[in-house]
Amino acid sequence: MAEPHPAASPRRSRPALKLVKTQTLSREQWLDVRRQGLGSSDSAAAIGLNPYKSPLQLWLEKTGRDADLPKIDPNDETSPMYWGTLLEPIVAAHYTRRAGHRVRRINAVLQHPQVPWMLANIDREVVGAPEVQILECKTAGYHGARLWEDGVPEYVQLQVQHQLAVTGKQAADVAVLVCGQELRIHRIERDEALIAQLIELEGRFWRHVETDTAPAADGSESSALALQALWPHDSGQVVDFRGDLEMSGSFSDLVAVRELLAATSRQEESLRQHIQQRMGEATVALFDGGEVKWKRTRDGEGVNVDRLRREQPQIASQYGLQRSGSRRFTVKANASILGDDTTLDGVLA
Repeated sequence: MAEPHPAASPRRSRPALKLVKTQTLSREQWLDVRRQGLGSSDSAAAIGLNPYKSPLQLWLEKTGRDADLPKIDPNDETSPMYWGTLLEPIVAAHYTRRAGHRVRRINAVLQHPQVPWMLANIDREVVGAPEVQILECKTAGYHGARLWEDGVPEYVQLQVQHQLAVTGKQAADVAVLVCGQELRIHRIERDEALIAQLIELEGRFWRHVETDTAPAADGSESSALALQALWPHDSGQVVDFRGDLEMSGSFSDLVAVRELLAATSRQEESLRQHIQQRMGEATVALFDGGEVKWKRTRDGEGVNVDRLRREQPQIASQYGLQRSGSRRFTVKANASILGDDTTLDGVLA
């Protein structure tokens, strides 16, 4: 167990520091400031509890290795981030109307007075309300609404506790606009034990940044994207893990899991075909436990690219698209594991 961080002691009274004012910063300048530490929206990702971002992806961002990661366009009207930013003032205004508390912006990146890498941007400061000091504005669309069914999602709770840790404040309200028509307000009180643990765990992640040591991948889609961005090209080199007990164990487990998945996939297909054969031309089959549908999709149109290239090469060249390649992961197990040389490809490829 690591030694407790000095900031994990009982609640302090010192206010947060204003690291930099944000009114005149461009988005790129703001992102550069964020790389200097962990903001509140980084908190859950840093400790492996963000459903959308892994510690490895966050590490790439903080160490400037994220150039090849997919980027969210802040002007993309299909992005939840776009609508969250657009609706934030509306959520804040309706919070004031519902709760009766005035709010104001703090146009600055705040810094913990004792832990310099701990930063925070807060949506609004609540004015003149002794029971609550911070407002966090959220929006949840059709798909995201399920995360709010039982209250504030864990990753948002961690974000708010991070803000309370940086600012020294006692409580925050989370106002979430669900599906564009229902405003819910949740109160989160400062939790000293949770904050102490949060600072400890975030500190472990930040040491990965300071020592330029990547955290372990966690099996998430985010980690897969991070690994492709970190090493997008292969060198042709051969690495020899024979004799490495840890890596050999991982390989054996991978082969075993892929065999199990392949067998399960074959069983699923057999059961599906059994039902299809009994259905014949029927569209829907009803069961005591539910139903299945076997319905024909609409006919579509496509382009015979090979023929177009043969017969109209000039036209084909005008409309060609260049797609970047990606590294493909395949597994070949020796006879000592499977009984014969077998390539397990297509399952978790």
